[in-house]
Amino acid sequence: MAIALRKPDELTKLKLAGSIVGKTLQYLQENITVGMTLNEIDAMGEAFIREHGAEPSFKGLYGFTGSVCTSLNQVCIHGTPNETKVKEGDILGLDLGTKIEGYFGDAAITMAIGEISKEDEALIACSKDALYHAIESIKVGMRFKELSGILEEFILGRGYVPLRDFCGHGIGKKPHEEPNIPNYVEGKPKQGPKIKNGMVFCLEPMICQKSDKPVILEDKWSVVSEDGLNTSHYEHTVAIIDGKAVILTNS
Repeated sequence: MAIALRKPDELTKLKLAGSIVGKTLQYLQENITVGMTLNEIDAMGEAFIREHGAEPSFKGLYGFTGSVCTSLNQVCIHGTPNETKVKEGDILGLDLGTKIEGYFGDAAITMAIGEISKEDEALIACSKDALYHAIESIKVGMRFKELSGILEEFILGRGYVPLRDFCGHGIGKKPHEEPNIPNYVEGKPKQGPKIKNGMVFCLEPMICQKSDKPVILEDKWSVVSEDGLNTSHYEHTVAIIDGKAVILTNS
């Protein structure tokens, strides 16, 4: 399947969807407090998205029950909201999407609940820094596999490993489109599609400490590392405009 090249009017709608994602993540980060349940956090996120005229695109997607993936401590991605309360020293991944005017936005952060350990600060910094490093490295004409290689090299260079079997992705009129963008190189890096103006996609480094092997928990959603240690995750939607990567999911 060909990777879509978006027209200016489509990019405007994708930017609107993305900006609501960014504002929602900022709102949650500023208002989540010790003692809140993951269900309460999910409800806050959904209400904020709807107040801004969008739909929470994760709700019901592939059968997911929440509007916000709430990934606590060892959970790297796809954490399901429940009655667990966040406590001082936790780290919480928040991943959410929007749909408005037929177009989608998607982004994620990992945040501290109160004071956290230096180890967890470094873990979160790796996912965030890897994301921005990759975005700044994007050039028209480079292959997506080269971008995966940049992400992998950065993560390994910090002493961590990228989660296997899950990846970034294209986005547009559907929440997940071509191409898949792993945080590691599969096959030969000089093969595969090239980045072009008008492409829109999500980059999302998923960071594990020792083992890159994913384990899916009993809820059939939450993904942890086989090592059982804390993880982190960051994501932005970017568009390639006039030869540069432009973040669409800033607040």
